[in-house]
Amino acid sequence: MKKVMIGLFVFGLTIQMYGQDPATIVLDEVVLVKNYKYLSSTDAEDLPIPVEQLEFEVASFDIKTLDIYADEYEFYDVYFIIPDGKILATYDSDGNILRTAEKFKNLDLPKPILNSILKRFPNWDITKDVYLVNYSEGGAAKKKYKITLTNGDKRIKIKLDGEGNFL
Repeated sequence: MKKVMIGLFVFGLTIQMYGQDPATIVLDEVVLVKNYKYLSSTDAEDLPIPVEQLEFEVASFDIKTLDIYADEYEFYDVYFIIPDGKILATYDSDGNILRTAEKFKNLDLPKPILNSILKRFPNWDITKDVYLVNYSEGGAAKKKYKITLTNGDKRIKIKLDGEGNFL
């Protein structure tokens, strides 16, 4: 009886092996990001894809791949540039981001920013906008929008924070 029970148990396990689909599934590439605090601090809703991609590139950059890398240097300043903007990131010798200064020009503005502008300046047109981000390790990123509005011959410059509040 003991042999029959063991035989049924083994048979039950082996029958499930043939029930699996042998086709392989290709999964997307997984990228480990060392500077996840930077990404979570600079994350904002409705930002254009180039901004998000460049910030991801900054967060996943390995400082040790640089030709000038040496353990004796304390800080490394690295520029990341795309046509829409640029990021200056300062890394320590372990590859952690210490601070960044980011500047992007003429982007599609997020909805909270547009809603604030339309509510306060309903008949004005946006002619120029600059998105600035300053991040320091251990703190929240400071986001600011500098926008130029025109209405006929009149021109005004305004500043907003990341939530759409006027400064």
